[in-house]
Amino acid sequence: MKSDHKKLNKENFFKFSVSAEKKIKHILSKYPDNRKASAVLPILDIAQRESGGWLPIKAIEEVAKYVDLAKIRVLEIASFYSMYNLKPVGKWHLQICQTTPCWLCGSEDVLKAIFDELKIKPNESTVDELFTLTAVECLGACVNAPILQVNDDYYEDLDYKTTVKLLNSFKKNKPAKVGSVKGRTSEAEKGSKVLEKQRVKRHA
Repeated sequence: MKSDHKKLNKENFFKFSVSAEKKIKHILSKYPDNRKASAVLPILDIAQRESGGWLPIKAIEEVAKYVDLAKIRVLEIASFYSMYNLKPVGKWHLQICQTTPCWLCGSEDVLKAIFDELKIKPNESTVDELFTLTAVECLGACVNAPILQVNDDYYEDLDYKTTVKLLNSFKKNKPAKVGSVKGRTSEAEKGSKVLEKQRVKRHA
């Protein structure tokens, strides 16, 4: 009930903090007065962070005032990009890439580990509201596939076991080191090796 009360407050009231207003003022200073609308993306990001990871309608209305756009225009923009959340998300927002490179490298195993550990599928949250899982398009780090983005950080080169270990670190509120779980800093395995692994797996 306490959590529901917090959500209700955010849905019905929103106000930027003083520090957020300073950031917005700095962003707007980069654009001519007749081009304020160009600042809508970074200001939406600030609003989302101020709202605990999502954009209630009241936050969208405030953004619209700053950029001189109709509320519906700002809502259209926010609903177009997957980086903006129009519903509340958990403390740890898991975003799994399901495009071809990550799939070839084992994103299905990552997805299975998440389900086995947290009992959630894409677009679901855990009962305790600590985790939300979202399926997204390419995260732009194919060389280290499969990728799992958690909030703002990337965790790379994952498999079933390392995903379970990663999730347990978040359960303990002790996030693991970001980047490759293998500690790899050089180029990925050649494509032929990845495809061969996938072929063997499919015919096992």
